[in-house]
Amino acid sequence: MSTIDSVLTETRVFEPRADFVAQANISGMAGYRALCDEAERDFTGFWARLARENLQWSRPFTRVLDETNPPFYKWFDDGELNVSYNCLDVHLANGNADKTAIIFESDDGSTTRVSYRELLARVCRFANGIKALGYKTGDRAIIYLPMSIEAVVAMQACARLGITHSVVFGGFSAKSLQERIVDVGASLVITADEQMRGGKRIPLKPAVEEAFAMGGCEAVRKVIVYRRTGGDVAWNDGRDVWMHDVERGQPELCEPVQVNAEHPLFVLYTSGSTGKPKGVQHSSAGYLLWALLTVKWTFDLKPDDIYWCTADVGWITGHTYITYGPLAAGATQVVFEGVPTYPDAGRFWELIQKHKVNLFYTAPTAIRSLVKAAEASPPHHPRNYDLSSLRVLGTVGEPINPEAWIWYYNQVGGGRCPVVDTWWQTETGGHMITPLPGVTGLKPGSCTLPLPGIMAAIVDEAGGDVELGKGGFLVIKRPWPSMIRTIWGDPERFKKSYYPEDLGGRYYLAGDGANRDADGYFWIMGRIDDVLNVSGHRLGTMEVESALVAHPLVAEAAVVGRPDDLTGEAVVAFVVLKRARPEGEEGARIARELRDWVAKEIGPIAKPKDIRFGDNLPKTRSGKIMRRLLRVVAKGEEITQDVSTLENPAILEQLGKSL
Repeated sequence: MSTIDSVLTETRVFEPRADFVAQANISGMAGYRALCDEAERDFTGFWARLARENLQWSRPFTRVLDETNPPFYKWFDDGELNVSYNCLDVHLANGNADKTAIIFESDDGSTTRVSYRELLARVCRFANGIKALGYKTGDRAIIYLPMSIEAVVAMQACARLGITHSVVFGGFSAKSLQERIVDVGASLVITADEQMRGGKRIPLKPAVEEAFAMGGCEAVRKVIVYRRTGGDVAWNDGRDVWMHDVERGQPELCEPVQVNAEHPLFVLYTSGSTGKPKGVQHSSAGYLLWALLTVKWTFDLKPDDIYWCTADVGWITGHTYITYGPLAAGATQVVFEGVPTYPDAGRFWELIQKHKVNLFYTAPTAIRSLVKAAEASPPHHPRNYDLSSLRVLGTVGEPINPEAWIWYYNQVGGGRCPVVDTWWQTETGGHMITPLPGVTGLKPGSCTLPLPGIMAAIVDEAGGDVELGKGGFLVIKRPWPSMIRTIWGDPERFKKSYYPEDLGGRYYLAGDGANRDADGYFWIMGRIDDVLNVSGHRLGTMEVESALVAHPLVAEAAVVGRPDDLTGEAVVAFVVLKRARPEGEEGARIARELRDWVAKEIGPIAKPKDIRFGDNLPKTRSGKIMRRLLRVVAKGEEITQDVSTLENPAILEQLGKSL
């Protein structure tokens, strides 16, 4: 029996505690089923009710869903509102004006607190300054900033004026920045002199200059620069202006611009299979509605909670679960500039202890790396910190291995905090399939059940539903408010990528392979191109990774395929041990042991043909494993892609050596 098969049938279910059921925002399975039944009975009425109850409209909508031109769906498209107003101004009237909105912890440990009243004033001053420079609704702005209050202010100020923003992660290269400036047609760039990460200064403004030197950025009229460190930067007097000068003397009131519900709030670029980034376009009303609802539902947010999402605003997680959702919900949240291992591997646990964090949301890659760090440095094990404030734990970015899930649940959550393993994408705008505290019995490694109103299914190559326990393609059968509207400037690519004719052009294709157990729980097997075909047998890379990480020596593993003359595809495993990287005969011995382990856990067909040991895996600065690069390494090909986003590019050479 394979690891996935055994998990589907034998995994212990962690049932919700009675106190969660009694107090949860969605109470028990009966409450969840009632919402799902409402959506089934009256799909548009369900969404209309939620939109009217949760958002403030300057012009109420009368149309809920326009399906006349699929897959270019429109939601609430005759209504008008302002996203920034719904995130900030509403709290001046509901008693939250002086509530802390953001607790900002800088790289060096200093802390700044900002109330909703103060945050609104800062956003208004900056928005007025931008407006004074001649920018208006319909313009596009690139935001290239470090994790900071200023990044949130810049995004909210753009939303206040109806300026469509596109945030570029501060770890991206000048070439990536230039491509995005050109593709989105930006006329404004907001950046910083430098950023601080792990005690190091990392320049940002020089990358802007380099991007401009590449050409194609002539539409940019102004570059606004946040002085983060006071580092020396090249300066263009006619174009560049300091952020504090833009804000100086500006009023603390700025009338929000009311926009159509379908107005593009932002464009966020994500990797495409061809290597060319895709500009994922999101709307204003539908996106904000789902950001707000999922913060409340998934994290069971309470008025006094301290919430912390460790993502960067350069990713969709930082958009939905830092800049928009928590603020619309009136939450108090931690925003962190640094990295989890600086000045030591206990930084996350120290912050939770210091700020009494209740809701903690991070990536499986971060958890797995901290497992290894805790083994290597026992004083920085989470058990040595007071984490008793924690109530809900979350994971985001990729499926979490059951072994890491158990460690997270027991060692960080003390065996009392539900783990919400969220499945969603840049394109979905917010959570789609996830456990709910007080509702869902938890199975380590499963994202469990779709949220109310999300019509998720698993289909075969022709779009037909598959039986429970059979793998297939994960799809969403009905549109939802926060869905991608199009790929910026390329509607045909949007249709081909997400609504392929192979499935009749009627289902949203997530690009993930998935399975569903007898309880209806979803298990993500990995990207469709990460489902291997070995001698005619389909293997999910997640399945093999889970087996490897279950071995007591293994801290992390990433599995990819490479062409093989005999089996069609061969399994290649990149492994990080909980001890020093082995070499020579010792490495060969451990590799044999791991191959036999996988054969025992899954079957001989799943044994990795190659095992490469590394000190770590190639990850972006946000902790995402770059499996695309690992495929190139596995094939023995030269890497020609941009690796400047990696935290550790030198690791690729180390991983190129096989045993």
